[in-house]
Amino acid sequence: MSKWQPDYRLISLRRMRLIKSIRDNPDILVTLKKIYVNNPIEFINDWCITYDPRAKKPNPKTMPFILFPKQEQMVLWLQDCLKEGEGGLCEKTRDMGATWVACAFSIWLWLFVGGASIGWGSRKESLVDKIGDPDSIFEKMRMILRYLPEFMLPRGFDVNKHATYMKIVNPTNGSTITGESGDNIGRGGRSLLYIKDEAAHYERPELIEAALADNTDVQIDISSVWGTNNVFYKRRVAGQLWEAGEVMPKNTVKVFVMDWRDHPNKNQEWYDGRYKQAEAEGLLHILAQEVDRDYSASVDRVIIPAIWIRAAIDADRRLNISDEGDKTLAMDVADEGGDKNAVAIRYGVNLKHCEAWGEGDTGYSTRRAINLAHEWGTREFYYDAIGVGAGVKAETNRLRADNSLHGMIIMPWNASAKPLEPDDNIILNDFHSPTNGEFFQNLKAQAWWNLRNRFYKTWQAVEHGVHYEHDELISLDSDIACLPQLVMELSQPTQKYSGTGKLMVDKKPDGGKSPNLADCLAMVYTPTREVSILDVL
Repeated sequence: MSKWQPDYRLISLRRMRLIKSIRDNPDILVTLKKIYVNNPIEFINDWCITYDPRAKKPNPKTMPFILFPKQEQMVLWLQDCLKEGEGGLCEKTRDMGATWVACAFSIWLWLFVGGASIGWGSRKESLVDKIGDPDSIFEKMRMILRYLPEFMLPRGFDVNKHATYMKIVNPTNGSTITGESGDNIGRGGRSLLYIKDEAAHYERPELIEAALADNTDVQIDISSVWGTNNVFYKRRVAGQLWEAGEVMPKNTVKVFVMDWRDHPNKNQEWYDGRYKQAEAEGLLHILAQEVDRDYSASVDRVIIPAIWIRAAIDADRRLNISDEGDKTLAMDVADEGGDKNAVAIRYGVNLKHCEAWGEGDTGYSTRRAINLAHEWGTREFYYDAIGVGAGVKAETNRLRADNSLHGMIIMPWNASAKPLEPDDNIILNDFHSPTNGEFFQNLKAQAWWNLRNRFYKTWQAVEHGVHYEHDELISLDSDIACLPQLVMELSQPTQKYSGTGKLMVDKKPDGGKSPNLADCLAMVYTPTREVSILDVL
C-alpha cells in the first residue's frame, strides 16, 4: 500500500524558518497575504494543523495539515460554490478529512474576507462544540487558531476572548463563525456560507431546510450516506457532479464525491481487509454505507445492490476478460427540461465509455452520439425510440442520405415493448421457472433484470471465485469520468409488480431523477437487433 506520509519534521522546520524570515523581514508577510487572499490551499498547507489520535510514533498526533490531492479539490469546490453563490453537497467515505478541510477553509475565509458570516451546524450540540474535545467542530478550529503564528492572527485577537463556545469573532474585520445544532440550525441570521456536518443524519431535516432557505445562498452539506429517505439523498440526486472549471447550470447543487479510492493511503488490499472483517461480523451493510457510500444498503427491493456493481469495476483485469465481441453504443434521449442525453459504449462485455449532456436539440445530440460511435468504432447504434426518440430516427435518416453513417446499423429500442424470447424460461433449462412473457411486464423490466444477473454473476466471480462464461458478466472501466454517478444510478431503481404479478421497474423511487446513464447500460447490454432493410442500406 502506498503511504501518504509527508515528512512532518521537515515541514515543521520549513514553517519555523518561514516564521523567522517573516519576523526578520515583515515585507514577506505582506507578499504572502496577497497570495493567501485568493489561495486557501497555500494558506492551509503553510500554516494549518490537523489532529489524529491514532498516529503512532514517530509521527505526532498534532501535525501540519498537508492536503492530499482530493482534499485540494475539495477546497477548490468550496471556493467555486462561494464564487457562484450556489449550494454544494459533499458525499464522502468516512475518514477522508472532509470536516478538517472545511474547518481550515472556514478559518481562511474568516481571516481574509471582511464581514464574512460563516455558520456551522450538526445534529447534536456536542458535535458542534465541546470545549477541549477535538472531535467537535469548533475545537478543531480553535486548535488551528492556537497553532497560527501571532502575525497571522487579527490584531488584538485573544483565543480565550474571541474564540468562545460556538462563536469565533475576528476583532479586526468583523467576520464571525457561529455554531448551531439540531432544529435550531439556520435560525441565527444571514450567512455568507453555512456548512452542515453529517447532514444525512438529522432528525427533522425539513425544518432545517426551511430555515436555511432564507439564511444563505451557499449551503454546504457534508456527510456519509444514510439510506434514501432523507433530504441529503434528495439533494444529492437533484445535484450534478462538480468538475473543476466546468460551467454548471444555475440553481444546481454542486456535488463533490470523496471515495475511499481517493485517499492515498487506501487501496484494494485495505478495502479487502475491511470487507473480510465486516463479513465475519455480519456488518457488510455498514461497510456499504460508511465506506462504499451505498445509499441502497438498507433499502429493500433494489434491483442491483451497489455491492455487486462495485465488484464489476475493472473486473476485466481481475478476471482476464478480453474486449472481444460486439462493439455497441446505446443512446438515451433527453425527454424534458432538466433531463439529459446519455450514451454508453461497450466492447464485448466491457463498458468502455459513457457520458451525459444536457445541451442541444435532438438533432445535435444524435450527431454527437454518431460521432462518438465513429470515434469508438462501434457498428451497432441503439436509441430509445419512445417519445422524442423519433427525432433520432429522423436525423439518422438524413445522415444516411448524406452517406455519413458509413455502414452503421441504427436500431430502435422500445422499453415498453414485449419481452424478448417470451416463451423461454427465465432460468435456463429450468422448465418449472416462469417464461419471460409470464415474468416481465415489458422489455425494460427484462433488460434491468438481465443487467442484475450480469452484476450478480460478476460479483460471485470476483469475490467468491465462481466460474461463469465471460459473456455472462460485465466490467466497468474505472477510468470512466462519470463512474460515481453511474454507480449511484444503477443502484437506484427498485422492483415492483403489476396487477397481474409481472415484474416492473421503478426507476425513480422517492422522487429521484431519471437514471439516464444506467438506462443506457440496460439498453446496450440487452440488444434487440430489430433490423429492417433500411437500416443496413
